Amino acid sequence: MVDMVFDLKGSFVSEGYAFTLWDEVVNILPWIDAEEFAGLLPLRGSASGEVMLLSLRSKLVLRLPAELAAQAGALSGHELNVGSGTLRVGAVTERALQPYTTLHAHLVEGEEDEEMFLTGVAARLQEMDIACKWICGKYHTVRGAGQALSGFSLVLHDLKPEDSLQVQRAGLGSSRRFGCGIFVPYKAISGLG
Repeated sequence: MVDMVFDLKGSFVSEGYAFTLWDEVVNILPWIDAEEFAGLLPLRGSASGEVMLLSLRSKLVLRLPAELAAQAGALSGHELNVGSGTLRVGAVTERALQPYTTLHAHLVEGEEDEEMFLTGVAARLQEMDIACKWICGKYHTVRGAGQALSGFSLVLHDLKPEDSLQVQRAGLGSSRRFGCGIFVPYKAISGLG
């Protein structure tokens, strides 16, 4: 798995942009819809009413199997209509996944009950033979284009290098295409006893 990082020009997207953005990407790269582990990393920006404002440094990032990286480059130069916003996709850079001891996922789909959610996380990590600690964020729902996804943000820490890479490759939960369960590096957590 690699991250394909695209320059992006645009000032805003609708708050629940992930669904529409995925559809726009699939229109240009139809093969990506069949890739189980392919997904969009959440865009970085700041919420402002019903839109998310993008900064000049905002990037569009696709995580996908390395053998498909070259094909994904075809996204460069296209214009994506994301709700009321328009994004122009620029040059692309391939970024290899690196091991980090602390990883974060903006949203991991799961039960509304935190205890049940964490039981599911523990079971999945055990299946993957990964030993680490975690911190669960708040339960939230992302809505857009007539769809909704719910779950918790999640930080995994004290990961061994090989476990960190495995989590980044496989993710946790479903709906990766919409940015769920995709882990990225996070600031180090220490002294939590």
